[in-house]
Amino acid sequence: MSATLVNLIVQLIAGAVGGNAIAAGMKNVDLGALGNTIAGAIGGAGGGTLLTALLPMLQGAAGNVDVGALVGQAVGGGVAGAVLTAIVGVIKNSMAGQAAK
Repeated sequence: MSATLVNLIVQLIAGAVGGNAIAAGMKNVDLGALGNTIAGAIGGAGGGTLLTALLPMLQGAAGNVDVGALVGQAVGGGVAGAVLTAIVGVIKNSMAGQAAK
């Protein structure tokens, strides 16, 4: 399996975990279990890819498992997943509040 695919899988999983973690901690941004997971995974993949482009050392060596690079991908994906979930949750809840008035 190529290093790029491994990085993407780590980013998706970490993003989903980050999205669910932020929703558990902040109930006002909760999108439901599926919504948190999807928003987190998208944020993790996007943010992790952006982070990899900015910090090429996180790409890892092809063929070798670099634990430092995987940890960097997991942290970047988790944070990006949490941020995107929070942004989507705030927008969704503010739009729902306007519709209710």
